[in-house]
Amino acid sequence: MFTTRPDLLGTLGMVASTHWLASAAGMAMLEKGGNAFDAACAAGFVLQVVEPHMNGPGGDVSILLYDADKQITRVVCGQGVAPRAATIERFKALGFDLVPGSGLLAAVVPGAVDAWLVMLRDHGRLRLSDVLEPAIGYAEAGYPLAPRVARSIAAAAPIFQDDWPTSAAVYLPHGHPPKAGSLFHNPTLAHTLKRLLAEAGGIAADRDDKIEAARRGWYQGFVAEAIDKFCRLQEPVDNSGRSHAGLLTGDDLVGWEATFERPVTYEYHGLLVCKPGPWSQGPVLLQQLALLRDIDLAAMDPLGDAFVHTVIEAAKLALADREAYYGDPVFTKVPLDRLLSDAYNGGRRRLIGDMASHALRPGALDGVDARLVDPEVLHTDDDGVGIADPAWLGPRNGDTCYVAVADRFGNMVSATPSGGWLQSSPVIPELGFCLGTRAQMFWLESGVPAALGPGRRPRTTLSPTLVLREATACMAFGTPGGDQQDQWPLIAFLRHLYHGMSLQQAIDAPTFHTAHMPSSFFPRRARPGSLHIEESFAEETRAALAARDHKLVREAPWSQGRVAAVARAETDGGVVLKGAASPRWMQGYAVGR
Repeated sequence: MFTTRPDLLGTLGMVASTHWLASAAGMAMLEKGGNAFDAACAAGFVLQVVEPHMNGPGGDVSILLYDADKQITRVVCGQGVAPRAATIERFKALGFDLVPGSGLLAAVVPGAVDAWLVMLRDHGRLRLSDVLEPAIGYAEAGYPLAPRVARSIAAAAPIFQDDWPTSAAVYLPHGHPPKAGSLFHNPTLAHTLKRLLAEAGGIAADRDDKIEAARRGWYQGFVAEAIDKFCRLQEPVDNSGRSHAGLLTGDDLVGWEATFERPVTYEYHGLLVCKPGPWSQGPVLLQQLALLRDIDLAAMDPLGDAFVHTVIEAAKLALADREAYYGDPVFTKVPLDRLLSDAYNGGRRRLIGDMASHALRPGALDGVDARLVDPEVLHTDDDGVGIADPAWLGPRNGDTCYVAVADRFGNMVSATPSGGWLQSSPVIPELGFCLGTRAQMFWLESGVPAALGPGRRPRTTLSPTLVLREATACMAFGTPGGDQQDQWPLIAFLRHLYHGMSLQQAIDAPTFHTAHMPSSFFPRRARPGSLHIEESFAEETRAALAARDHKLVREAPWSQGRVAAVARAETDGGVVLKGAASPRWMQGYAVGR
């Protein structure tokens, strides 16, 4: 089987992420004597600097961790909530049927920083200054700009120049977009992180107390004050083509903190697969496994039409349930036990026929309403594709990052940072970063599970995966990709599990996904029956899929997903750690020794 790189093998530690500088920063923490939690935290803050079109300090993160000493598996929920002033009525009064995908109205509490800090406090070893040092260094001294960052800045340049001058000051430093490969600096962000450290150090001497002081500085101190002021006084243009102030306030930040939760799990052929809860789309991957459980995938060609068809039809069913049932479980009852039950999925499995489905088919559960959003919110274009009809789309949405770490102590981390994209909203001039727009994932329709409401978490797409064997972490994997975050990694996982592919081979193999369901992102597009497939699949495979009535969308080879993974394997001589990362986009790397 063709592969671009070998699986990395080592014993000290493995870090795999969507940017080589983040992977290197994580590895530096392991070399310094830190553990997987220190490494993931350092990598996470570096990603905020070097992939600003994919995430930032104003964004969110979902983290899964396994602590070998404490023998616990936890989710760290770094998904911030909607402001207290964010109501459906407020948006309707402004003339919105959908929450806009840019500007300030879609900002929720930025949760990433607190999530990284509470993980570091409770599970890490190193000091906050140690893990922030690489990020501060790259922001202050500069980092080579990756081609896709440069392209994102260039795409957003017109709105920076015309409407968002604070973003132009950072990302158009000489009045024009910087070139790929040039050294890019964000000294204001470096100053923000250095001030955070200085103020925390001036308050506390103990390691944990310094981390707590930094958390207060972010959510109750100068950072919260700057966010509050910016949202009150600025009215940037958003997707509507109109100007609006934000709803987020300092009080919203003061009253929020990242939380530890138990993961949602599903036992699959001796493996315990762990995901975040239904405030994310994480259980979608578990539902797919439940649907595929009694299908002989091992007998199928992993590059053949039967495998692609079966996996994509299972994805459509699970994603339909996401639309009908998933939401913040604090506010809506999500029947996960039933959605993951073998009885329920045995019945649903019979819906996977020989031909592609073009209908959104959530399952029926006695006593539970399957509430879908009113289809009139979506319009239809010439191809029969559901699409909202905004007056002005502006720059394209951002995406997500990913980092996985395994250390020699048996710890493992799987994390998906996202949001706060440079193209999502204007830079806050005192801080050097912008807010996220995660509220675009809410629906402005009362009664549906993912409806907007004060204090609610949007049903995010952030969805890392952690796998345990015999109560010990053995694999962590994930990818950027919005609604595809529980599609591309699952395909790689199944090929690794059933078809003898190494981690790297499974990641490198041609891949596919569907956009069958309403997108989680503005303008909430849906493409019923679609099958996006890399052209590196054989022509006969694509023809056979078309004959099954899949609406093929041909994608360039090496274009879909940035899956990365780490693993821990018992061998005759002891434990070996593994790492792999997709070569797609020419950014992701695994490092280790």
